[in-house]
This record gives sequence, structure tokens and C-alpha cells, in this order.
Amino acid sequence: MTQPLTGILPVAPTPFHADGGLDPEGMRRVLDCMIDQGVDAICILANYSEQFLLSDEERALLTRVCLEHVAGRVPVIVTISHFSTRIVVARAKEAQALGASMLMMMPPYHGVGLVPAEAGIFEHFAAVSEAIDIPIMVQDAPLSGVSLPVPLLVRMAREIEHVSYFKIETPFAADKLAALIEAGGPDIVGPFDGEEAVTLLADLDAGCTGTMTSALQPEKIRPIVTEYRAGNTAAALEQWKLCLPLINHENRQCGLRAAKTVMMAGGVIGSDHVRHPLKPMSERTKARLLSLSEELDLIALRWGK
Repeated sequence: MTQPLTGILPVAPTPFHADGGLDPEGMRRVLDCMIDQGVDAICILANYSEQFLLSDEERALLTRVCLEHVAGRVPVIVTISHFSTRIVVARAKEAQALGASMLMMMPPYHGVGLVPAEAGIFEHFAAVSEAIDIPIMVQDAPLSGVSLPVPLLVRMAREIEHVSYFKIETPFAADKLAALIEAGGPDIVGPFDGEEAVTLLADLDAGCTGTMTSALQPEKIRPIVTEYRAGNTAAALEQWKLCLPLINHENRQCGLRAAKTVMMAGGVIGSDHVRHPLKPMSERTKARLLSLSEELDLIALRWGK
């Protein structure tokens, strides 16, 4: 990448057959659909990709399938999170060798009793940076239970060569983004938010330059970012209001199942299966999801028909 990445960088869901087996051809169709949604980049193997339910062999296969199939049409961000520094370094090297444009990783975590000291967290990211030469996005999310205070993030941005992007999903994300941008200055190349864009307007007010959502409605959310960054804040607000009922339903009721269910209804994939112990959403939740999606005429809901 020659310019800083901005805009919308959605997470690709991982499709499975109804029996739970990996669906590589469905993965290719997901990627094609996302490119047709007008995304600025695609993130793979993230939490919304059910990365915690994939074997090492499946991860390696998906990394190769995705990077070979996208073939440079948009940048691909590969998530490499793991508690082991040795493993994240190996994943980082493999992803870069296959053509990844960026890496995303959470701090090492394995339950509340296994959170490394701040020095260990810093060294974890530094070891990856020393092994590669593409940008690293730090994912700061409550899921990890790891505190990443602003001074630590700024130190990482200043002292670890390739740490320059940040996905902030913590409570009061806008305040943290504003503090991070103010303290880090030009070292904070890419301040992003997440959580399905449920706080996007506040985060844009705070200075974020993009969002990492699911693959459910990126073509509807992207204009919020582009209009805001072009100075058209009223248009951005109106677009956010349009998207907000579905954003809220996905964020509070559906989670990672939403994009898969809509993509199945739209003929993108053959099954919206989620791996156990995750369970399918209720018919009540599904009906509301599809109704809201139909109102917005989502690309994913008609892409394969």
C-alpha cells in the first residue's frame, strides 16, 4: 500500500457446509461478493470469521485460498492473533509471503489469569514487527480482557516499526480514539473503530478514519465514512440513521451469524452454519434480520440470485 488505508475494511465470514465442513468455494464467493460491495479492504480470520473454531490446517488453507483468489483486487488483512509469540510470528511470516497487505492481532490473552505483563505485550508485537515489513493493526477489544492504555499504544506506535493501525472497540471508544490520536500524532496512521459501526458517528467525530464492520452492509456504511471525511457531515448522519436499525440488530441480537444468514438468503453461500458450541439464531431474530436487510436492498441479499 502506498497510501494509508481508510474507509471500510469488513471482516469476511468463514462459510461452512451444513455438516460443519469448511467450504472453500463458498469462501471465494464471499470474497467476490465483498469486492462487489465496494469494500476498501477485506479482513480474514478474525473473530467474526470464527477464527477460534478453526484448526491450524484450516487457517493455513483459508489464508492461501483468500489471498490467491483476491489476487490484489483489494488489500487483504490477515488476523494472526494467538497467545504464543512463536506462533504469531510464524503466522505473520506466512501471511506476508502469501501476499497479505496488513496483519491484525489482539494482545496475547488466555483468560483473566493468563494476561502477560505490559512488557510481554509490547515484546509480542515487537517480535512480529521484526519478522515482517507490512503494517500491523492492533485490535483493542473487550473480548481479550487485556487493558491496552493509551500510553502503551502510543509507545507501540512510536517504537515498534510496523505498528501503525488501531481498531478500538472498547467502551467509550470515541474518547479513547481521540486521546490516542492526540497523544500519538502522526504515528497513529490508521485509527479505526469496529463493533458493526454502532458508534461510528461518535468515532468519526473523534478522528477515526475508517471502520471494520462485518460483511453484512458495507456498501451502506462506507458512504458514512466517505461523506464525513469529505466534510458532508449532515449527509453522513442521514446515512448512519438509515443504517442504524440493522447495525443495532446485528450488534445486539445476531453477532457473527448475521452476515452468513443474509449471504445464504442471497445465494452467496449454501449454508449459514456456525460451528458448535455456537448455535443458530432464533427464527424470530432471523426474520427481523432479513426484513431489515430487504428494506435496505443489500447487495449480499441478492448477489447470488
